[in-house]
Amino acid sequence: MYDYQKDPVAIEHESFRQIRALTDLSAFSADEAQIAMRLVHTCGEPAVVDGLRLSAGAVEAGLQALGREVPILCDVEMVRHGLTRRYIHNPTHCFLNAEGIGERAKALGETRTMAALEHWPPLLEGAIVVIGNAPTALFRLLEMLAAGEAKPALVIGMPVGFVGAEESKAALWKAQQRLGVNCITLLGRRGGSALAVSALNALARIRIGERY
Repeated sequence: MYDYQKDPVAIEHESFRQIRALTDLSAFSADEAQIAMRLVHTCGEPAVVDGLRLSAGAVEAGLQALGREVPILCDVEMVRHGLTRRYIHNPTHCFLNAEGIGERAKALGETRTMAALEHWPPLLEGAIVVIGNAPTALFRLLEMLAAGEAKPALVIGMPVGFVGAEESKAALWKAQQRLGVNCITLLGRRGGSALAVSALNALARIRIGERY
C-alpha cells in the first residue's frame, strides 16, 4: 500500500547522509561531529548543534571512562533506560525512586532529583554523569563539585525546559574549567533525556569504531 524503505541499515545510512548535507559541522572535530550528528538524528533538527558545546577533553575522557566501565549516574530513569546496552556495559544508577527520597525532598522544599543526588558522592569519582531532565539536578551537582566532592570523568548536562534549564547549562559551561571537569552540554532551552543519552551512545559507537 505504501512505498517506503524497510531496511534498517539503509535507513540509518541515508539518515546520516542527509544529516551531513543539512548540518554545519565545521566547528567540530571528526569525533565531535559524530556526537553532533547523533543529536540531530535524535531530534530531527540540524540547528540543534548551534548550542552544542564540548570541553577540549570531553571526547577522550568519555571514551576512557566507558572503557574502564565506570559507573554512569543518571538523573532520571528515562536516561538510564535509553543507554544502548549492546555497546555500554557500565553499571548504571538512578536514585530518583530510592527509599525516602520523596520525603527528603518534601522536607527540604526541593525537587526529588536534587534530593536523589545525596546517593552520588561514593560513586562520583571518575564516573560519567548524564543529566537530561532536571536543571535542579545539574545545579546541585555543580554545588557539590564546588564544595569539594570528587570529580566525575565527564558530565553530559542537557536538561530541558523553561525554568532553570538554560541557566544551569550556562553555569556548567562557565564553571567546567574552574571545577576541572570535562563536559558536553547543549546551551539554551533545548535538551531532554533522549538528547543527553544520545550523546553518550554516540561516544560508545565511536569507541567501537562505528562512525557515519
